[in-house]
Amino acid sequence: QVQFVESGGGLVQPGGSLRLSCAASGIFFSVYAMGWYRQAPGKQRELVADITSPGGTNYADSVKGRFTISRDYAGVYLQMNTLKPEDTAVYYCNYRGRTPAPWGQGTQVTVSS
Repeated sequence: QVQFVESGGGLVQPGGSLRLSCAASGIFFSVYAMGWYRQAPGKQRELVADITSPGGTNYADSVKGRFTISRDYAGVYLQMNTLKPEDTAVYYCNYRGRTPAPWGQGTQVTVSS
């Protein structure tokens, strides 16, 4: 069974940048629609960005213009610029538009001065 592994999170000041990565063994990411999700304390998990199999991208309004999702055969990535305190959350990757794989541990992003 696929297990996604997220990395690249950390503590960053407002206005800073981070690049998240998602990897998994045994799959070619370019075949699947993939999404980056996040869950802040006390809130439900939400979709932040997704990328379709042909490469089209969609973003939540809250991150549009600041985040960029990309993908190659080995992984899916989220470039996050101009980070805000409200971006603080645990970030996960998973399939988009199909039954999700078991959720990984995610990677913590904390935006604070």
